[in-house]
Amino acid sequence: MTKHGGKREGAGRPKTGFCKDAPHRRRPELSSKHPVHVVLRILQRVTLRRREIYHAVRGVMARYLGRADFRIVHVSIQDSHVHLLVEAASSRALTRGMQSFAINAARAFHLVDGGCGRVFAYRYHATQIQTQRHARHALAYVLNNWRRHRLDFANGQQFEQKLDPYSSAISFDNWTERFAVPRGYAPLPVSPPETDLLLRRYKPLDPWQRPGPLAFSW
Repeated sequence: MTKHGGKREGAGRPKTGFCKDAPHRRRPELSSKHPVHVVLRILQRVTLRRREIYHAVRGVMARYLGRADFRIVHVSIQDSHVHLLVEAASSRALTRGMQSFAINAARAFHLVDGGCGRVFAYRYHATQIQTQRHARHALAYVLNNWRRHRLDFANGQQFEQKLDPYSSAISFDNWTERFAVPRGYAPLPVSPPETDLLLRRYKPLDPWQRPGPLAFSW
C-alpha cells in the first residue's frame, strides 16, 4: 500500500547551498524614532564591487531622496551583499521601501549584466537601532564594513585610501580626520538623518577601525 503525504526524504524544494533568506518571523512594529540596519544578500555568485554596479546603485538611490516615509541615510556595497542604514515612518513603509529598492536595483543590475530573474534573497535582515551604543556601532559597522571583509587589501597590500569608495563614508562628517570628495568621484546619494540616534554627535569614528560582528535581530 502506497502512502501519500507526510514528511519524506528528498521532498520539497532543493537547497541551493549558497545563501538563505532571513527566517519568516513576524516583524515587530517599528517606531519612526528608530533607524534600521538592513542587509540585502544577492543570490548569484557575482561581485557587486564593480564600477558599473556602483553607478547603477547610485541611480537607484537617487529615487529615494527627499522622501518623508523612507530614507536611506548610509549604504555600503560589499561583494555579495548591501548594508543600509534607513529611517522609515513605520514597518509598512520600511517593507515597501525595501521591496522597491530591491526591485529597482535588480532591474538596474540586469541592464548592466544582461541577466534576468531574482537578484536578492526574498527576505532581508533588519535590526531596529534603539540605543546610542547600538547606533554608533552600526555606523562603524556599515561604513567600515569593507575592512571586516578584508576588502581593503589586494595582493597582500593594504590600500592607502582610508574610506571605502563603495560606500557613503565620504558623506559622513564625524570621522577622526577630515575628508574631501576626490576629484572625479561621484558619492552615493544619501538622505540626511532625522532620527535623534543618527543625528547625535558620538565619539568620532576611526576610518581604520575593523568592526567586529554585529548580531542581527528582528
